Amino acid sequence: MPAERILVVDDEETIREIVSSMLTHANYKCRQAASGLEAIALLDSGEEFELMLSDLMMADLDGIGLLERTKERFPDMPVVMVTAVHDISVALAAIRNGAYDYLLKPFEREQLLATVRRAMENRRLKLENRAYQTNLETLVAARTEQLRKAMADLERSYDITLEALGGALDLKDAETEGHSKRVTAFTIAIAKTMGLSADQIRVIARGAFLHDIGKMAIPDAILRKPGALDPKEVALMREHSYHGYQIVKRIPFLQEAAEIVYAHQERFDGTGYPRGLKGEEIPLGARMFAVADTLDAITSDRPYRPAQTLTAAREEIQRWSGRQFDPEVVKKFLSMPENIWEDLRKEIDSRIYRFPLSTAAKSSS
Repeated sequence: MPAERILVVDDEETIREIVSSMLTHANYKCRQAASGLEAIALLDSGEEFELMLSDLMMADLDGIGLLERTKERFPDMPVVMVTAVHDISVALAAIRNGAYDYLLKPFEREQLLATVRRAMENRRLKLENRAYQTNLETLVAARTEQLRKAMADLERSYDITLEALGGALDLKDAETEGHSKRVTAFTIAIAKTMGLSADQIRVIARGAFLHDIGKMAIPDAILRKPGALDPKEVALMREHSYHGYQIVKRIPFLQEAAEIVYAHQERFDGTGYPRGLKGEEIPLGARMFAVADTLDAITSDRPYRPAQTLTAAREEIQRWSGRQFDPEVVKKFLSMPENIWEDLRKEIDSRIYRFPLSTAAKSSS
């Protein structure tokens, strides 16, 4: 192990020589400086020291000035002040300003070596503690990244399962084929325009994608009936929001999305179902979904009518602002470039729209 290096600073050569001799015989390596300015020059040269012993009273730059100029630039180098008894108050002030300790002149060899050993041990412990802290932070960061990746993989596997559920619904209700993906993409686009966070958008995307999942509990005869539904059948069909909520809420990571599924048929004026929620009682995700759902319904072919234009959809949504739709959501929707909706539809129809839902917040940009 190389000898620890000590910088001895004193404007009296005799004292420098005596102190350096004591330290050299104790296997320390010493350099001398005859003033504070000379000590600064040595430190600026790049030479490193584990400890500095400095006289307190020196011409040009005294021990306090030297301490002030070195404590921030060389924080790992402890400084021990050497002073006469009548300057002890100044030495104590130096300690308050960052010096490690002080020695009173005249001092014995053992006093000097004991103080030096304590200072060196203090420095070693500080460096070890910093290294431990750095290693601990690196370890925590690595473990955090491992956990993040594991959670991302788990989230992705969940969303693959959700897509499979959506595919199963498409098989059961052919009229909804592609609808879930389109309305999800439209809802995400609106949510991004409204400035929602990526985490909020992921929740809303899942709620939008699963909004019709409750139709799996509706009899095929009702879902596939070519004509109008009678009142009893309408009542049964309206239960799909509640059935969907019951299905989705049992999955822990979908509990927030379940609220959107439950409320996706509510209206801003309180005339919707199943609970007649009004205004901000309706989750924001469901209020955005309502606009996206109507947009897709109007601009898609239906058995009873062909697709209508985007202009017609915009006019209809604006007409029902404040009644069926949240006026603020409608305002944001109408401010968006018109080409975005056709572009998203083409992406989904050509199967280049990026899913799963865990990345959906990025994929509509």
